Formats: sequence, C-alpha cells, structure tokens
Amino acid sequence: MDTQEQIKAYIDSQDEPKRADIRALHEHMLQVLPKGKLWFLDGKDDTGKVVTNPNIGYGQFTIHYKDGSSKEFYQIGISGNKTGISVYIMGLDDKKYLPQNYGTTIGKANVTGYCIKFKALKDINIDVLTQAIRYGVEQTDKS
Repeated sequence: MDTQEQIKAYIDSQDEPKRADIRALHEHMLQVLPKGKLWFLDGKDDTGKVVTNPNIGYGQFTIHYKDGSSKEFYQIGISGNKTGISVYIMGLDDKKYLPQNYGTTIGKANVTGYCIKFKALKDINIDVLTQAIRYGVEQTDKS
C-alpha cells in the first residue's frame, strides 16, 4: 500500500464522527501544505510493537538530536486518540509558544508545547489552528 492508500485506510477505520473530522482535517492540511510530503506512521516500532497511535504527517524537516544524529520527520501530524484528535506541531524550540499564543483563542482544546488536542473539529476555531500550523511550519522551514 502506498502512503495515500494507508492514510485512506486509517481514516476509514475511525468511528464516526471522528472519521469525518479527520477526513476534513486531512483535506484542510492538503490545502495548507499543498507541496508537503505525506507520511503515514502505523504506530509500531521496529519490532512490530504498538508504541503510539497511528499518525498522518505533512511536510518534512530534519530533527537534530543531542548525540549528533538526525532524521527526517514530518512538520505537522494528526492522529485520532481515545477522546478525539491530536494535532502535533513538531520542531518548536519554545515549548511555551503554542499554549501562550493559541491556548486561549483556539476553543475547547488542550494546548501543550507541541500538541493541540480536541474532541471534535466543531469545538475549535479552525482559523486559529491554521495559524498555529503555519507558525510551526515557518519555524521548521528556518532550521
């Protein structure tokens, strides 16, 4: 299966109404990052053990680790979780920026240093989410 088929299968595997929300968010991400690389991570480690929820990723940047190693990864990720949807904004150095700048204006969401978690799309302001996503992409494009 190619990446787009994996993404479609993952979205289709979600229960409604989360399926419709993830599909809408995926379509939105394709508009926000039309030239971004698509990723699908199944949530399993190298041994096949499930270690995280599956993720759809958008864009690409290089993560540099303290030990000198690095790897390519997505800039923005979305994932269904037990209570809703998580949007991951990767590569931010300032872990206070998202909660301070978007935490009070995004709506009913939990905003951490790199994750915006909400129950349903109707609970958040999509324009504020888009601003946070664009900010994250700009930050990783600089590095």
